[in-house]
Parts: sequence; C-alpha cells; structure tokens
Amino acid sequence: MARGSWEVVAGQPHPALRPGVLSYRGIRLTLDRPRRRLETPIGAATLLLGFEQPIRISRDGRPPATLVCVCNGLTTTPAVGEHGGRISGIEILLEPWAAFSLFGTPQYELANRSVDPDELPHVLGQGVGELAAALGALPRWADRFRLLDDVLLRWSRAGAPRSPRVERAWALLRRDWGAVPVPRLAEEVGWSVRHLENRFRERIGLGPKAAGRVLRLQRAGRMLAAGRGQAETAAVCGFYDQAHPSGEFKAMTGCTPGEFAAARAAPASAMADRMSGQATSLVLGPGGRSAVFSKTGAGEVGHPDRRSR
Repeated sequence: MARGSWEVVAGQPHPALRPGVLSYRGIRLTLDRPRRRLETPIGAATLLLGFEQPIRISRDGRPPATLVCVCNGLTTTPAVGEHGGRISGIEILLEPWAAFSLFGTPQYELANRSVDPDELPHVLGQGVGELAAALGALPRWADRFRLLDDVLLRWSRAGAPRSPRVERAWALLRRDWGAVPVPRLAEEVGWSVRHLENRFRERIGLGPKAAGRVLRLQRAGRMLAAGRGQAETAAVCGFYDQAHPSGEFKAMTGCTPGEFAAARAAPASAMADRMSGQATSLVLGPGGRSAVFSKTGAGEVGHPDRRSR
C-alpha cells in the first residue's frame, strides 16, 4: 500500500487448548507514520506477545503504559493504543476463565488494566519475554503457532484447576449476549447470587452484571457495524429505549452509536478487529481533538483516519 504494508495471519490453537484459548492472530505492520487505534471492551482476555516494538496504551486517565508484551483482562472502558508505525507480534484471545487458569492471578486484578505479563507472579509470567523473542526469531507464522501451542499446553498443565460451574455460567451469559438475569444464572449453576458474583470476579474479572454489559455492547457494536439501525439494535440487545444504548456506548467506547457506525465505515477499522466477525476497533487519525468523539477516560481521541489502511 502507499503508506506501507499490513499483514494479519489467523491461527487455530491446538484442540487441547480449546475452548479456553480462542484464537491466535499474527500481526506485522510497517507504515511510514504512527498509528493510533481505539479498542472497545470485548468479552475476552488478551495476551500480546510483541517481537520488538512497544505500544503506548492510555486508559481511564491513568498514566500511559509503554509495553512490548501486554496482558489485558476484561474491560468496561475504552483504551487507545499508539505505536510508531512498525509493530509485529502474536495476539492471543482467551476466555477469561482460561486466563485465570493460565495466569494463576485473580482476574479482578487485571480488569481494566494493561500490564506487562512478566510482572505477574504466576506460571505464565515465567519467560513471557523470552517466548516472544523466540517466536519473533522463527521464519514462518506456522512455526510460531506450533511453538505457541507447545508452550501453552505445558503452561495449561501447570495452571490453576478449572471451575466447571464458572465456565457454564460464562457460557450461558455469552450465549445470550449478557441477557441472562443474574439470579437465574446463579440458579442454573447451583450457587447463591453472592457466591456467583465472587467467583466471577475471581475467574472472569467482572461481576456477572458488568460482564453482561460488555457482551451486550459487543453485540450492539456488531449490529451497528453491519448497518442495522439504532432503534432496532436497542430493541434486539434488550436496552430499555434508544437513549440507553447511547449512554452505554458513550461510557464504554467514548462515542455514541451513530458516531461508532460512521467511524466503522473506515476500511482500516475492520482490518484491526481483534475478534473475527466482531466490531472491536476504530483506527484514529493523528492527534487533535475530534469532532466525532468526545473526551474519554482514554484521553483525547482523534478522527478516524479513512485514508489509513
């Protein structure tokens, strides 16, 4: 392309790692200028194994974190990632309960945060940087995905025991895009509401109600990006009225549903999505206050750059 090149390679995790490990995505981006991207909340934890170049991540008005390898728990607020135009690595998407099993760290400690995985005191934190360097040194994406399978299988065998009831509750919530009432969810798995909430925070990172908000937002974003109207989206996703999703969008993405749908018209946004078939990202223009987006906790968000690819 005129401004550089973009390579994205999808990889399927080993069957023994599924359904906890959702996907691998190899990324190599070489542009002639910096790139800024807004990431909306998704119903998955992520681990980015960067090969060389760092990313600067801003969220919730906190001081930005500059990281090569990045671990994210579930989030309810947007983040802006920036880099100098060159970045490469593998992004791993995980069910939150699988992240708990691998990391051995309560997921509420990772909620709404972007951290260096080597700083976490768990089995996965042993050699993450070394793993990323080994992956970057291999010549082909297929070789990298095979090495990743081998390492994650070893880490999963040494990880924390799984909880079938948490996994079932999360699967039910995901199946209905967050629409299952919390008392019914607790009844389905044979726990009290309070116990379910405590276990969710430990192994999912958010309580079931907050996690349901994220899943509902994910569904709404997908519908809007597909061209569905705001009123229809509000009704299908279970919002009280058309104003309700607008408020949720503003809080969780930094823009209204209409602004989100308009920004998603930029082809580069779809190329940047972390989850297949989901609208998760917006490619932003270089700096400046936007007429499209308001000031969010993630910082000043710039115009979607419709020329970027």
